[in-house]
Amino acid sequence: MKNTFATNVWKMYLVRMLFNMYFISAVIVPFYIEWGGIKFSQILFLNAWFMAWNFLTEIPTGTIADFLGRKVSIILGCFVGIFGIMVYVSYPNLIIFMVGEVLFGVSYTLLSGADEALIYDSLKETGQIQLSKKIFSRMESFKLAGIVLGAVAGSFIAKKYGLRMTLTLQVIPLAIAGCLACTFKEPPIWEKKPALTFRSYKKILSDGVRFFTGHRVLKLLTLDMVVVNAFAWIIIFFYQPLLKNVGVDIVYFGFVHAGMSLVEIIIINNFIRFEGWLGAKKRLLFFSAFITGVAFIVLSFTHYLPLVAAAIILSAGFGLTRGPLFSSYMNKYIPSDKRATVLSTTSMLRTLAIEVINTCSGLLAEWSIPYTLLILGISTVIFAFLSRIKEEHLID
Repeated sequence: MKNTFATNVWKMYLVRMLFNMYFISAVIVPFYIEWGGIKFSQILFLNAWFMAWNFLTEIPTGTIADFLGRKVSIILGCFVGIFGIMVYVSYPNLIIFMVGEVLFGVSYTLLSGADEALIYDSLKETGQIQLSKKIFSRMESFKLAGIVLGAVAGSFIAKKYGLRMTLTLQVIPLAIAGCLACTFKEPPIWEKKPALTFRSYKKILSDGVRFFTGHRVLKLLTLDMVVVNAFAWIIIFFYQPLLKNVGVDIVYFGFVHAGMSLVEIIIINNFIRFEGWLGAKKRLLFFSAFITGVAFIVLSFTHYLPLVAAAIILSAGFGLTRGPLFSSYMNKYIPSDKRATVLSTTSMLRTLAIEVINTCSGLLAEWSIPYTLLILGISTVIFAFLSRIKEEHLID
């Protein structure tokens, strides 16, 4: 039986890789401007709209995972994503894109929290909780591997078949991920739940949210995670205009995106080594935020291509990789029956922060991308020094 739950881990690696194989990521800005016919500020508005629906659906879908099962939630996430793609590529229109983003938001949140909850409880069944940081880091690595493969492939797909096809072909890896998710084994913590009713759904929801709001350490960890991630997130949309401004051709955008993801993979898989070099887990959290802020400040004034590329890669490498660390630390404080709901609560707050920062950054970017990066960079550095997390909060 333990081996059955152990297979959930490698299956989840593959599901995460396939779900995140975004062919569109390499050319997302040209896709919207050239095929979609919208402005740069509207691109960031769409991402903020996506994050708004993440915010609205995060806890309800997390509770669905605790209510119907994490496996069901993940399967639904894959196939709702496929429907979202079909809507999105039907016609280049802002309103249609907004409908597609709603579906993408639901798809994303059906996986968010459910995947980590299923794996953490699978590790409990196999007596391997002490490996959670390593396993969550590998999950993130496979997600990034999917992004790398998607970004490189997307550049060539866009060049040969057009921008629309980069999104259309994402149906294939999503369908494979959904079929693979059907083979997950649900841990007993869910199987032993009482009869499921709407009343029990509401109780799971309220108990999970109440647990989070009453837990001081979880709130501190969540604050640190969401603020830095929200600042760092903007590089996903800014790096392509930055590269274009220094004369990089669209076919190479995917390789820069792949470089970002490869550096993220390297950093994620060396967390323990970094902690050893720095002498404390808290120092790694500070260092990753500080480097992200400094990289943004550098991007605000340089037009030297090697320095631009290095700063883009470092800001993504350190700013977007902190999630697995926080997931490992936070899971130590969360009971199994509330895990997906509580994790979805933290993810909801993350998406709210991204939504706010994206909206403000989009407006500022119409004025000046360099000044926007300068403001974000200084803000990230200041927050790194103000963090109230203590070493004793970071339990392995």
